[in-house]
Amino acid sequence: MLSLNNVAKSYGVQQLFRDVALQFNKGRRYGLVGANGSGKSTILRLISGEEEVSEGTISMPRKARVGVLTQDHFRFEAIPILDVVMMGNAELWEAMQAKEALLENADAAFDAERYGELEDIIMHHDGYTMEARAAQILEGLNIPAASHRERLSTLSGGYKLRALMARTLAADPDILLLDEPTNHLDILSIRWLEKFLADFKGVALVVSHDHRFLNNVCTHIVDVDYQRATLYRGNYNDFLHQKQAERQRREAEIKIREKEISDHKATVERFRSKPTKARQAKSAAKLIDKIVIEELPRSSRRYPKFTLKSCRPSGKQVIEVEGVSKAYGDNQVLSEVSLTVQRGDRLAIIGPNGIGKSTLLKIMMEEIAPDEGEIEWGYETHPGYFAQGHELSGAANETIESWLWRYCPAQPIGFVRGALARVLFSKEEVDKRIATLSGGEGARMVLARLGVEQPNVLVLDEPTNHLDLEGIESLVEGIRNYDGTVIFVSHDRWFVSHLATRVLEITPTGIEDFPGSYDEYLSACGDDHLDVDAVIRRARRRK
Repeated sequence: MLSLNNVAKSYGVQQLFRDVALQFNKGRRYGLVGANGSGKSTILRLISGEEEVSEGTISMPRKARVGVLTQDHFRFEAIPILDVVMMGNAELWEAMQAKEALLENADAAFDAERYGELEDIIMHHDGYTMEARAAQILEGLNIPAASHRERLSTLSGGYKLRALMARTLAADPDILLLDEPTNHLDILSIRWLEKFLADFKGVALVVSHDHRFLNNVCTHIVDVDYQRATLYRGNYNDFLHQKQAERQRREAEIKIREKEISDHKATVERFRSKPTKARQAKSAAKLIDKIVIEELPRSSRRYPKFTLKSCRPSGKQVIEVEGVSKAYGDNQVLSEVSLTVQRGDRLAIIGPNGIGKSTLLKIMMEEIAPDEGEIEWGYETHPGYFAQGHELSGAANETIESWLWRYCPAQPIGFVRGALARVLFSKEEVDKRIATLSGGEGARMVLARLGVEQPNVLVLDEPTNHLDLEGIESLVEGIRNYDGTVIFVSHDRWFVSHLATRVLEITPTGIEDFPGSYDEYLSACGDDHLDVDAVIRRARRRK
């Protein structure tokens, strides 16, 4: 269906990958994984034709439709949301529009032949069900039917991107290219997307940092590492086991070769001064020359180290939230929320986007005031906050070194540089300006700040959003070793399942407070947040 034949890609002297030979088959779903900058997204752009290969060729059927998730919502702002989605299938949309134009000009000479051609196109693409399919996809992505006829400009940024994803999915592509599709999606919509992809008949290539999404969706993994792209059968967990086993096998082979060389060298040393054994020594020397040890390449993956410690233990009761309500105009996001967090809790707050999760954290951190209710922090609590938008924009012209030093002014410069090195900023990068940082670099900077501040309560709002797979795994390790209390919002189910000891789900009918892990919560619920109606029904049953 789609093949890459000895493909290489370079930017000047920097080579991302070379000799990539891969075949992608219909009905299979491929996850592309690798370090930031390794070339995962570049492979998608090469396939879509956005960029050209430096060497090699890319082959696909001439009439294959390629669906690409774009971020360019600006040119659709004035168009109704449902139309934006249907426009994804350009041939069908143009035929439908041309047919409407013919019918509107019925007073003129009617072009029956052209009308028949347009009808054939519409029938071929199952055009009379297109609107229903588009509406179904939008609802699956949590954009309600009531807003489908509104202009795209009425949606928030994250929901505009959902509409563009719906446009890509509704186009009925033969080849589907998705770059970080779970960004801006809540758990509910991610689960819907997983089900959609499970039924997808074409070739799907996905770049994602969501472990569980890759495990649930992928039939194969393409590992972009060592300037190569290697295909593995199975999901992300299968790939990890296979790659580790392959590395261990190659390391074991190298040890065997090294021992052979060592043994032969010992023979040479033992017999070189004995004339009667000269032939054996010479033979051993020749054997040494014949043994070739292939040096294992260094992986491009890098793991930051998030060192999180608390300055001192807090009191037993960390925070009490009593009867908190908050509305933005007519939009009531929180209603009479009450909870108490105890020392040592790792509380995951989950729920659909727009339900009030981030608002609750902002109220806890006294960044906004509730309309009703109160919050009270406990004895000796020192919270540290990771905001979803970070707080770096006001320091755009500062260097990363000077910015971090502000939070530990009593420490020497070596301490600051050591903290930066642990989160993967080298000594050559300490003078980088905050304004130049990527989303992932910004997230690592904020986590470095929490490391030097040593709060005894971590309040984290979507901390994995811009981290790569290695960064997320490192953050899980850092929080596991943390001796304080953690309150966090996340849509990353792998992250939640590895950390939560308590789950608070905010639903349209109130809150569900569950004392246990995320997997235990799912077992108790009987569903994995597949749809809003299921959540509502469950909440009503428990009242």
